[in-house]
Amino acid sequence: MTTTTTTTTTVTITPPLLQQQAPALQLSFDPRIQNLTKHGFLFGKKLAASMSPLLHDVVYQGLGLNWGQLRLDSDDMDLFLNLVQDPKFYGASVTMPNKVAIIPHLNYLTPECRDVGACNTLFLCDDPNTPGRRLLCGANTDVIGVRESFVQNVPNADVYENRPALVVGGGGAARSAVYALHKYLQATKIYLVNRDPSEVGAVMKECKERGYGDRLVYVESVEQAERLEGPGAIVACIPDFAPVTESEKTVRKIIEVMLGKDHKGAMLEMCYNPSPFTALGAIAEKEGWQVILGTEAMIWQGIEQDKYWTGLDASELPVAQVKEAIAARLAELSNA
Repeated sequence: MTTTTTTTTTVTITPPLLQQQAPALQLSFDPRIQNLTKHGFLFGKKLAASMSPLLHDVVYQGLGLNWGQLRLDSDDMDLFLNLVQDPKFYGASVTMPNKVAIIPHLNYLTPECRDVGACNTLFLCDDPNTPGRRLLCGANTDVIGVRESFVQNVPNADVYENRPALVVGGGGAARSAVYALHKYLQATKIYLVNRDPSEVGAVMKECKERGYGDRLVYVESVEQAERLEGPGAIVACIPDFAPVTESEKTVRKIIEVMLGKDHKGAMLEMCYNPSPFTALGAIAEKEGWQVILGTEAMIWQGIEQDKYWTGLDASELPVAQVKEAIAARLAELSNA
């Protein structure tokens, strides 16, 4: 599958017309759209704080491309599917609540997208059977973001390979983490810890149905955690809130038990909003663990997206500039 720039006969839809079609959405379109050579979208809800457009703008500027990613704060799938017919459209970042809802509308899914059951990246492919037709294709680069966070930041893979791993949470990010640990990071078992047993049950059921759930172990109590072999990799996929309920306190105690075991590995703290420096990360560092900030996962999943959209390899993309821009943005937010 290759990214295509083929032009179709579809009429470009202008922002004023879109606003007439869906005035209640209060779509805020970047005025640059008419001057861009190509444009994409960040498609989801509550996008104001997202660094995705910044990340991709740095890539395009570094490559000398007159491209841009626009925020589309919406869950209107019909509107989005209309927008993607624009010949200047190159692809989209898809976020909540659209990661699952978009899948039935896609022509092709990558193995990661199919197995995780969620799409965070839409890219275009040529239809081999109909010249000039563009196919809508889905990928899950969140998986790659988790993988590369460990590969790029942990010098010795023996720290986490061929050992158990731990995933905290039960949502979409947790599913991506389970898949990455299973397929790429050689976890022997994957412990699941979450305040809601029904969410864990759903994750385990889905993973088993998709062929990679046999290694999952639900850790329900502190006593059980004390008996288990310590993990080498931890991926925390929960907000940075102090535990309040009894179930939340149990989750925190289980994590503390795992962090306190003799083997010290690396923990990816996926939470980075409002700050990547979380209470859980501080506990891990105190216990001697290497903590990988969630912005690392964001950067590497974004770089993977741009590989699909530009057709270039990661080595050809301005990764260093992206890291500098994200670090500068984080510094701005911390000083605000």
